[in-house]
Amino acid sequence: MELELRHLRVLCAIADTGSVGRAAAALGASQPATSTQLRRIERHLGAPLFERAASGVVPTCFGVEVLAAARDVLARADGLGRRGVDESAQATTPLRLAATLSPVLPGLLSRARRQRPDLRLTVSSVYRSSDIVELLEQGGADAALAVDYPGRELRHSPALAHRSIVTEPTFVALPAGHRLRHHTEIALADLAGETWFLTPDDGAGWHEVFRGACAAAGFTPATVHEFLGGRLELQELIAAGLGISVVQATTRPLVEVVVKPLAGTPIWFRQLLVWRPAAVSDGVVETLYGAATAAYRGLVAGSPHFRAWAARTYRPSGPTGP
Repeated sequence: MELELRHLRVLCAIADTGSVGRAAAALGASQPATSTQLRRIERHLGAPLFERAASGVVPTCFGVEVLAAARDVLARADGLGRRGVDESAQATTPLRLAATLSPVLPGLLSRARRQRPDLRLTVSSVYRSSDIVELLEQGGADAALAVDYPGRELRHSPALAHRSIVTEPTFVALPAGHRLRHHTEIALADLAGETWFLTPDDGAGWHEVFRGACAAAGFTPATVHEFLGGRLELQELIAAGLGISVVQATTRPLVEVVVKPLAGTPIWFRQLLVWRPAAVSDGVVETLYGAATAAYRGLVAGSPHFRAWAARTYRPSGPTGP
């Protein structure tokens, strides 16, 4: 088979809805037909693109790469002939972007500015995803980067739209001299007696997700320090042996810090692009989304511990069956 735009739209619909059934409904197709099409695409590419999760399906690491490329192709195809309209609409109006403390943000901004120099981007830092939704609902921002968790998807009114940038695992950062530093993966249960640095509630259920994962591993964290600061300051505290912390899988550790995957991947989170369709054109949305996914690919490229985990976890398989 040859990949066509319609195949790419199927993959994006599955990723956006988190379900083959919901994707089929959105595309006006049957679930069996959509499932069959997905299997054919995976056979053509030689590896699984999605895996089952508690809330539906999520992209594999290979799937993340394929989806990023698919969205880029679709954005270019859908944007043909639209550039002039977008430029005239946005030339004198700044695009107000709100963002959590996301490592995707710098790469998104630099790429979006290169691709669309007509856009005048202004950025506001907002920690809680629930506050970001409120800001968008009230017209205080036009688009945003936010987070949610499988099973705790972001809620908003029909006035907003959102799209998943990536669903990624959460790793753990330890001091370089930690007793478990040589382990390839670390069981969450083996960290039961540790002192933790935990970022404040993010309005999306982070504390419940973390404590729920600990409870499932059979323990309640004995000592938890609430920390809200930069990633560098957090790593300096960890390097000093004052505690450990769960971190994003693409975190680049200091020399005195090691970042390890958690066995069984008990904690996942999702990075999102959220926007007001009444204020942001489709072309601008595609620019922001393409810039965000490209920025994430850059983070993955600079994270050897993440790439090693992905290589162990998702081993491409050859085509099977007709």
